[in-house]
Amino acid sequence: MEFQRTDNLPPPPGVINSLKSGFDAVANHITAIILPVVLDLFLWLGPHLRLEQFLQPLIAQLNIFAAKNTFSPADVQVAQEFWTRFSHEFNLMSLLRTFPIGVTSLISQILPGKTPLGEPLTLQIASAFGLVGWISLLTIIGWIFGGLYFSWVSGIISQSEEGRLARTGKAVIQTILLSLIWIGLLFVLGMPTITVFLMFFIISPVLAQATLLFAMLFAMWLIVPLFFLPHGIFMNQQNAFRSIVSSIKLSRFTLPTSSLFVLSVVLLSQGFNLLWSVPADTSWMMLVSILGHAFITTALLASSFIYYRDMNAWLQVVLEQVKAKATSAQA
Repeated sequence: MEFQRTDNLPPPPGVINSLKSGFDAVANHITAIILPVVLDLFLWLGPHLRLEQFLQPLIAQLNIFAAKNTFSPADVQVAQEFWTRFSHEFNLMSLLRTFPIGVTSLISQILPGKTPLGEPLTLQIASAFGLVGWISLLTIIGWIFGGLYFSWVSGIISQSEEGRLARTGKAVIQTILLSLIWIGLLFVLGMPTITVFLMFFIISPVLAQATLLFAMLFAMWLIVPLFFLPHGIFMNQQNAFRSIVSSIKLSRFTLPTSSLFVLSVVLLSQGFNLLWSVPADTSWMMLVSILGHAFITTALLASSFIYYRDMNAWLQVVLEQVKAKATSAQA
């Protein structure tokens, strides 16, 4: 449908105005950054959950596995170095930063190994059962706090206090449901893509690169509906499935403008992350980065709620005008 052919349509919400309104909203409700700040402080100064004890026996078996499968010693050494470094540096607590709904976090991206207080307290995972248990527990906690965070920020935009506690509880439940749907979609779409990529890589690396490029282009086409997947839950009290439908509808009719908004959010977020990553792990200046990151990402989240609200209102007006014009033309 081409809205530009219809006369007297109101202009769509502006990207800049939505961003400005989001920053103003968070500046006036600065307590909205509390959850991101607390999460980053915990991931930085709190206990680190490592995989060294669990992975070391598996890393030691790489030589035996390589000998049976005729891998070169150089390849084995590279693999051992990678997994050894991973087991030493990866903090499983970073799984508290969940997707698509979760509390934003700077520390989960840079994974500092040290703190101004010295070496952090380190906990080790020793078994596969413990690994699965910790992953499940941290993910569920991340979903719950992510739902609370999104609900908090969306409440600042909607400014509705009536039944807020009940809406928040419902939103957290729908957060968990939407996250499970998200995992299912990743599995359904990701596994065939990986399988096809590996098959093409065996046939020809060039063909594999072409497949990867096509997958990236397809992902870019999906980025707008994926970006707005959770917004209907928090702005319109929709269930997870209805929120997905609303996101697809929004992207279908407003793709150029919505793509520009999403691109602006990504560029601002990643651009500031370069600045926030400058301080060393052992410097207290990291506190400035944590506060700055929490403010910027929360403001961008608020901007997305404002854009979603205003664009849906605009879309409703446009569709009603188009419908009225079509009805009058038929009459």
